[in-house]
Amino acid sequence: MKDELILLVKEIATAAEKSFLSLFENKESYYYCVLITTGEALPPFISAWSREALEVFRKETSDEDADLLKWFYGDSPYFNFGEENFEIVRELFYVRKLDLDDEIEYFKEIDFRIEAMVLAMELLDKKGIFSLNQPRDKVYINVEVVPPDSSNTIRALRLNKKEDISDWLNEVTEDDL
Repeated sequence: MKDELILLVKEIATAAEKSFLSLFENKESYYYCVLITTGEALPPFISAWSREALEVFRKETSDEDADLLKWFYGDSPYFNFGEENFEIVRELFYVRKLDLDDEIEYFKEIDFRIEAMVLAMELLDKKGIFSLNQPRDKVYINVEVVPPDSSNTIRALRLNKKEDISDWLNEVTEDDL
């Protein structure tokens, strides 16, 4: 199982790194960089928001709409950015069994997949990927499960310093998750 975890972490990290590095070539200042998955821990994809993209969105809509969506992966102009880099990750996920008949094994597999995603984000963070266009303490990173649940907060606090993500913690409550 350890070798399987190492392989999955490596492939997720490679795909996410390629995607984020390609995205960051635009030199925008990012505040939100996440891997998104489902409650069933399907293959992840990235989403991100930059301050510049949020300002464009704000001008096209309203301050209220921008404030409501600034932490939402789905309305980001960088939703599923670099999806072509995740082909191997998708293959690795689809060959893994999600046993719907055995609840214990089902949840063990979901935990395994999400842990691989978190470890991949930790690797990228240690490499300094998230501080390329902005100070790291200005970037919220996470592995977000959709539909959202309280586990997103647990992972957010694992991947970020609490004081660095106070805006996210104050603006995205468990009710919003």
